[in-house]
Amino acid sequence: MASAYLDFVRIRFLMMLAYRVNYYSGIVIYAINIGAYYFMWKAIYGSAETLGGFTVEQMTTYIAVSWMARAFYFNNLDREISNEIRDGSVAVQMTRPISYLMVKMMQGFGEGLFRLLLFMVPGMIIVTLIFPVSLPTDPVRWVIFFVMIWFSFLINSQLNIMTGLFAFYVENNEGLMRLKRVLIDLLSGVILPMTFFPGWAKAILDWLPFQAITYLPGSVFTGRLNGAEVWNALLVQVVWFAALIVPILLMWRTARKRLFVQGG
Repeated sequence: MASAYLDFVRIRFLMMLAYRVNYYSGIVIYAINIGAYYFMWKAIYGSAETLGGFTVEQMTTYIAVSWMARAFYFNNLDREISNEIRDGSVAVQMTRPISYLMVKMMQGFGEGLFRLLLFMVPGMIIVTLIFPVSLPTDPVRWVIFFVMIWFSFLINSQLNIMTGLFAFYVENNEGLMRLKRVLIDLLSGVILPMTFFPGWAKAILDWLPFQAITYLPGSVFTGRLNGAEVWNALLVQVVWFAALIVPILLMWRTARKRLFVQGG
C-alpha cells in the first residue's frame, strides 16, 4: 500500500518535470520579487540598524528564504479537490481502496519535491549571488530548517485540503480559495514579518496556524530564534499539524454524505 502512495509522488514529480521551463522562468520572477522587497526594506531601514527585531542582513536573508520556501510548500490542492468535487470524479476515487486525502497529500509532496530540487535550491543559489544573503554555518540549523519547511508544506497543504473540501458544502468556493491564498501570504510572514504587526494583531496571530508556515522557519534560518526558542517554534508546527488533522477528518466524514455532482 505504501508503494502505491509513493507512485503518486513519482507521477506528480514527472508531470511537473514535463513543464519545467515554466519553473525556470519562475526562478527569475521570484528573484525579481525578492529584489523588489529588498530595495523596499532597504529604503525603509534608512540609517537604522534594526527594525522590528531584524537587522538589515537578517531581513534580506528572511525575504530570500521566505520566498524560496514558499516555492516548496505552495500547491493548488484546494483547486484540484474543488474541481474533482464539481465534476464528480471524486466519487470514482472514493471507491478505490486507498485514502483520497492521502493521495492528494502525496501528489502535493511530489510537486513540492520538484519545486525543492529544481526551483528552491537553484533559486536560492542565484539569489545568494545577487543579494547580500547570510547563510547559516551551523549544519544543525540547516537540518532543523528543512524539517520545519516540511511541516510548512504539511500545514499549508492541510489548509488547502480544508478549503477544497468546502466545495462539498457550497457550489462554488472560488472566493474562499482566493481569500485563503491572500491570508496565507499576508499573515504567514511572506509579505510582512509578524514582528511588524501591532501588538493586538500579533496576539491573535499567535493563536492561528499561519506563523507556522513561513515566519517561524524564516526566523530560525536567520538566527532570530536560538536555543530553546528554536525547539518551541518546531513544537508549534507539530501541534498545528496534529490539530488540523481533526477538522479535516470531520469535514471528510460529513462531506462524503453530501456529495452533489454539478452537471452529473
